[in-house]
Amino acid sequence: MMLPPEAKLSVVDLQAQYFTEYGTIKAVDHISFTINENESLGIAGESACGKSSLGAAILRIMQPPGKVIGGNIILNGNDIARLSDADFNKRIRWKKISMVFQGAMNSLDPVYTIGNQLKEILEQHNFKGRIDDKISESLEQVGLDLSVSKKYPHELSGGMKQRVVIAMALLLEPDVVIADEPTTALDVLVQAQIINLLKRLKKEKGMTIIIITHDMAIISEIADKIGIMYAGQVVEFGSASEIYKDPKHPYTQALISAIPKLRSDSKQIHFIKGNPPDMLNLPSGCRFYARCPHAMDICKEDPPIVRTKTGYTLCWLYK
Repeated sequence: MMLPPEAKLSVVDLQAQYFTEYGTIKAVDHISFTINENESLGIAGESACGKSSLGAAILRIMQPPGKVIGGNIILNGNDIARLSDADFNKRIRWKKISMVFQGAMNSLDPVYTIGNQLKEILEQHNFKGRIDDKISESLEQVGLDLSVSKKYPHELSGGMKQRVVIAMALLLEPDVVIADEPTTALDVLVQAQIINLLKRLKKEKGMTIIIITHDMAIISEIADKIGIMYAGQVVEFGSASEIYKDPKHPYTQALISAIPKLRSDSKQIHFIKGNPPDMLNLPSGCRFYARCPHAMDICKEDPPIVRTKTGYTLCWLYK
């Protein structure tokens, strides 16, 4: 398997499914991408398209009935998908790859202080340094006062809770941080603060960040590369500049045209007609077929992988 020498993380043909009593949901369906050193990746798409499942599959924290069934995850040249659960927990989770979970309001234990929750992470991973100093350093780098460590989650604002969750993800100085909807339920000013914080940490710490969101405007602020997900597949992948300036897949084009434009004279609001397919009963061929303005008969067959300047798209329009 040949990978770019500068590759930090490569996901190759990753597959993860939910085995329910009603059938199998292909939440992560043969997904591949590469992120280089000091790059950030934005994963965008509608709700329930598989974005959070992709993050959970990479970190190997999918809950039953979900399961990773195939693919490779190459971190710093090593295939961590082949590690046992014990080795992955000991060597990779939180130390090499960590996650900012969706909904900070629900991610913190309400009966323990922030300091105790940070301390528990360090103790579980056998941290060798001075724990109090590390907690102080982690809170400081996300712009929080040390006094926060003595407070309970209900004593903090939404923005402060989100910063605490980011501090937890950074405690063990991982190579890759997955941020799942890090600005959900926050007001616009706090959203801007969180995005600026992630940008600063990326620059100062040299972190590789994967940000998962349905908000294309947020991704434009931080991502070097973008993956557009639809119904369990990445239908387009490439550099942020190419995705925004010259989107290839009709779904990507529709997403970008739906972003409100402050300087436009038009009052029309663009939206994507129809609904995503039932993940338990996926159509054959292109999964965007029923909503696509360019649909052709050949689109009822599985679309080819078409190479673009900086990535690829799954679409018959370019074959």
